[in-house]
Amino acid sequence: MSKEVSEEGHQPHHHGGKDYVDPPPAPLLDFAEIKLWSFYRALIAEFIATLLFLYVTIATVIGHQKQTGPCDGVGLLGIAWSFGGMIFVLVYCTAGISGGHINPAVTFGLFLARKVSLIRAVLYMVAQCLGAICGVGLVKAFMKHPYNHLGGGANSVASGYSKGSALGAEIIGTFVLVYTVFSATDPKRSARDSHVPVLAPLPIGFAVFMVHLATIPITGTGINPARSFGAAVIFNNAKVWDDHWIFWVGPFVGAAAAAAYHQYILRAAAIKALGSFRSNPTN
Repeated sequence: MSKEVSEEGHQPHHHGGKDYVDPPPAPLLDFAEIKLWSFYRALIAEFIATLLFLYVTIATVIGHQKQTGPCDGVGLLGIAWSFGGMIFVLVYCTAGISGGHINPAVTFGLFLARKVSLIRAVLYMVAQCLGAICGVGLVKAFMKHPYNHLGGGANSVASGYSKGSALGAEIIGTFVLVYTVFSATDPKRSARDSHVPVLAPLPIGFAVFMVHLATIPITGTGINPARSFGAAVIFNNAKVWDDHWIFWVGPFVGAAAAAAYHQYILRAAAIKALGSFRSNPTN
């Protein structure tokens, strides 16, 4: 999901005694990148990817809710597959262009880990939110009547759950996602587990799928502020806006926790494991 990390694996091995290469930390403010066409190409990729993500997933939600029979439609499982499958597809398509974030929480986590600059992080979030609004707008344009009458695929706290429970579910769900992003794109993991090749978009898509299975009954599953914001803007319902803060605070807290956990606990452990293996390879 991070372009800097994803490009990592294509660099030569054995630099400075290591069989992986760490990219330098991204500067906080990198004004040079705003002069590059590749930067704007990345913004366009994030916009289009988030647009397509919201169009397919929200259309799936509305299409399912439109069905009347108990066995009609794709069900909760199909909705979860829609979200996870689209993330798999879109991360695969855009990882080499923008890093394939498609989620402000992922961008925020990578910013905290110094994988992207502040300028790139902020503009990615803007592009993602605009793409989400346009994607949900397309769903409303094509399915106006069912969209208006079936909740618009917007996130809110489900009946029977407190806002505290919803916030906790969003924090944990986003932690799972962002932790998976860091793990799947970590060059140290590639070096340590080179016998287990991993196509990074696959575990990331599966993480989204699994979190949706757990969290759809509670909040409809946000774990992506752009997804929640786009649906809220187009549906524009008082209850949705009243709960909306949960779908920014929860994902950002979860992303920050995942970034800290991976960078300062697991990453340090990986360094020690590699060092121990080299010093005593018979173990």
